[in-house]
Amino acid sequence: MDDDVVFHPAGLDAKLRGAVADLQAGRWMSTRELLARTGADWPLRTARSQVLASAAARSDVLDHWACEDPGSTDLAVLRARVAVLRALAAERSRHRQAGPMHGKARDACWHATRIAPDDPVPWVAMLELAVLDPRQALQEHGGDPPDVMLLDGPWWLLSQLQRRDPYSREGHHRMLRWWLSQGRSGFGHEFVSWLLNHAPAGSPLQLLPLYLHVERYRNGPRFSQWVEDRCARDAERAWEQWFLGRASEERSVVDLSHLAHALWAGNRKVQAARVFDVLGPFGSPQPWESVAASGDGHALLVDARRQAARAAART
Repeated sequence: MDDDVVFHPAGLDAKLRGAVADLQAGRWMSTRELLARTGADWPLRTARSQVLASAAARSDVLDHWACEDPGSTDLAVLRARVAVLRALAAERSRHRQAGPMHGKARDACWHATRIAPDDPVPWVAMLELAVLDPRQALQEHGGDPPDVMLLDGPWWLLSQLQRRDPYSREGHHRMLRWWLSQGRSGFGHEFVSWLLNHAPAGSPLQLLPLYLHVERYRNGPRFSQWVEDRCARDAERAWEQWFLGRASEERSVVDLSHLAHALWAGNRKVQAARVFDVLGPFGSPQPWESVAASGDGHALLVDARRQAARAAART
């Protein structure tokens, strides 16, 4: 099998790859057209806007769009996502403007919610930004949990998102990340357990436990965990209810990569080969970088793909 792996944030979405290339070259019109065509397909819009914002955050390309079309709703939503990314980067680097950038990002998100009231993406962006307020000092980061067994978190934001896109993949990942960013993985496990009682078959939320297993491995590496009942059960659920079933939205490369890893590491290499076949040449740095004992995630991915292909060839 070819050792080349394509790591591209747009993954299998060819139209998105083209728009990203244009953004990187300082051209914004294909992004405007892509978001217009995406319309109210909220899962696709959320996924595409995340990738486009990452590409746009490194330049002033959206400022050029604003000069030509300042009233664009899609532009306002994308600028909110970009502002959030820049605020998070400023906080990580301890930039002296981190505080004002946080405020600017929050204002951009609220502006986007006002001019695009039905759009879930601004609420996803606000959940992403919520990690900068672990003490929940801001009012929007409170709210009552939907179950007495669940602990405090930015539930009000999630409730606003769920009104618009009930099973938002990224939104629920952001909610989980809120707890993980504080080292409260136990609360994250409770959230995921609760969520799986509601998420329908076919939803990419069925894969959330696989992300938690990677987090557990990062915090205390133990290769045998991948063949234990809990990991095996979660991989089987994702395989049956998401991969074999009718997916509720476009499958992301990072979700496919987590499933391929869970199956391969759980000694279910023939099934892993089928997931790798869907991925084709594409791959995601995660989870491979987090679970590679040598630190070389690319090498581990290539080796896993070869092993899976050999196992499939023997069947």
